[in-house]
Amino acid sequence: MDIDDFFSRDITLLVGIDKARLLKDELNIYTYEDLLKHYPFRYEDRSRLFTIASLTPATSSVQLQGYVTNLQKIDKGKKKLVAQFEDQTGELQLIWFHNFSWIIKKIKPNVLYRIWGKPVFLPQGSIQMMHPEVCLVERLQKKKDKLLPLYHATEKLKRHQLDTKGIAFLQSKLLSQLRTTIGETLPNYLLTRYQLSSFKEAFQNIHFPDNESLLRQAQRRLKFEELFYIQLKLLKQKRIYSTKQNGKIFNDLSLFNIFYHYHLPFHLTDGQKQAIREIYCDIASGKQMNRLLQGDVGSGKTIVAFLAMLMVVSSKVQVAVMAPTEILAHQHFERFRVFAQHLNLNIALLTGSTKKKEREHILYRLKVGLLPIVVGTHALLSDAVSFNELGFFVIDEQHRFGVAQRAGLLTKNQVYAPHILIMTATPIPRTLAMTFYGDLDLSTIYELPSGRKPIKTQHYYENFRLKVFQLIKEQLLLGRQIYIVYPLVEASAVLDYHNLMDGYTSVSTAFPNTPIGIIHGKMDAPAKEIEMKRFEKNETGILVATTVIEVGINVPNATVILIESAERFGLSQLHQLRGRVGRGSAQSYCILMTDYRLNKIGKKRMEVMVKTNNGFEIAELDLKLRGPGDLMGVQQSGILNLKIADLSKDAAILEVARGIAKDIIQQDPNFQQPDHLVIHKEYTRLLVSAGDWNRVG
Repeated sequence: MDIDDFFSRDITLLVGIDKARLLKDELNIYTYEDLLKHYPFRYEDRSRLFTIASLTPATSSVQLQGYVTNLQKIDKGKKKLVAQFEDQTGELQLIWFHNFSWIIKKIKPNVLYRIWGKPVFLPQGSIQMMHPEVCLVERLQKKKDKLLPLYHATEKLKRHQLDTKGIAFLQSKLLSQLRTTIGETLPNYLLTRYQLSSFKEAFQNIHFPDNESLLRQAQRRLKFEELFYIQLKLLKQKRIYSTKQNGKIFNDLSLFNIFYHYHLPFHLTDGQKQAIREIYCDIASGKQMNRLLQGDVGSGKTIVAFLAMLMVVSSKVQVAVMAPTEILAHQHFERFRVFAQHLNLNIALLTGSTKKKEREHILYRLKVGLLPIVVGTHALLSDAVSFNELGFFVIDEQHRFGVAQRAGLLTKNQVYAPHILIMTATPIPRTLAMTFYGDLDLSTIYELPSGRKPIKTQHYYENFRLKVFQLIKEQLLLGRQIYIVYPLVEASAVLDYHNLMDGYTSVSTAFPNTPIGIIHGKMDAPAKEIEMKRFEKNETGILVATTVIEVGINVPNATVILIESAERFGLSQLHQLRGRVGRGSAQSYCILMTDYRLNKIGKKRMEVMVKTNNGFEIAELDLKLRGPGDLMGVQQSGILNLKIADLSKDAAILEVARGIAKDIIQQDPNFQQPDHLVIHKEYTRLLVSAGDWNRVG
């Protein structure tokens, strides 16, 4: 049987209508493939026997062998069944709170049993085990001791016999069919060269491994395959861009040279110069550019983007810049307008808040080619927006846009594909860059412009608030400005954290002589713009805000950012917020204020923030602490749906998988060689199969 036929079978064929409905609703298991790729989250080692004397308070679930004695039911208080369990080294107490009659019938005196459970040490030194599994040793002799899989299951599933044992039974049933029907999904030369398990062995040993060595081999094979096919798709997509998507050649550097030699406001870093060279090579090549420009907060991506825009505008072609929020779009517009004035270039801002008359004027000038540069939000994707000739567009913070939105701008030029430059101020760990942006070329700016002083980051608990406020007062007396950031807009009945409105009141009380502004996501765009303008003009000394200021806000006079309830934020978000200060020549400070009740991860985040200002180092640590879905904000979006690979741990496997995929795409892009026919078959199956794989990248 073909693998596609087997994997695509509806789960109803295996479990019946009622259980199939539960599996679909509770675990999104629709097909045989979904079930087989519902991997165990942990394994219990039933191959090792412990003695009671060897147990310690740190011991997790264990297997013991001995005799059950003194079984008795206790009706006082909460009803329970208790018994003594003894081996040659000691004794402990077994307790059950339900299934009494079944357990009483099952357990016999003077018979050897094997039990499994977690020992609990009581203060007086005795040991208990709640609801242990109990099995006759003579029955176990027929079975081979092995690692037993544990599967995620909901309470609803457990009530219908689809607990971890029920799912394991279904996996066993499915694997018996798999062993006799399915071929391989990777070429034999890869299996041999990299000593990978076969397809069938991998699935058998991921669910029911006889030992840890076989389990590790299965995990390695399945992780490799998952990452390999993702990389294969991304690199094939990249090849299609480079070979089929013709881009217009732009090699007129007249405006670029005028601005670079006479109006550049500061010296470029080596990283900025290298990024500009890479962009120029792309747009002068005749192929469409698809490039990601990443750099730490304040590394100077904006000036690089503007210089790249001049390379296109010199040829009388238009440029569009798309930002995820109106605040960020407005910030870009103001910065680009200052630059553009030196060259007498027209530039406009188009957002959802643009007034009708102004909008109509902008749309007309875009259509007839009188407007070379437009900055906007997703409003640029509207059907009403048409260009005379769009040759280049810049997307800021790509992970905040959907793939469909990114593709929408491509339709704005029917003659050739506009060049694409994607910018992000969120440093991306290498593994994530290869997975999320593997179809793009990458430019990275590592260093910060000269003259910037490192931001001093300090962590304080609540009882040091007066000390923090003293620092703020000192900075205000120097004429500096302050951000105070809160995680919530309104009070929450569940979360015991400072909220914005209470914070505004307390800050106003603490600093009665300082004009204070407030900005948050629930305000409409004009109100936000008014508050930002006041802060930019130094009409307000303190801006109380939510994370709406996380990206793009540029006020060089702001020297302190106080982040309340900092434990509520991830590392990368804290780093982004910290980047709102340190934009001028004065010493800047980031204050992290937290409650004493910090968990281990919270403490680690604070330590990392105090220790380093390196965004790339922080991003790598954040990936390990939070995982890729939380870090990129795409866990629910379908962009990343890894079943077994972990980008925070499997960088080495990803590097190998990408290298192999790259070689194959270069040598045999359509998978026509005899060794690659199996790849062609699986690649095609993955493209057309249901699920999220087809939307990767």
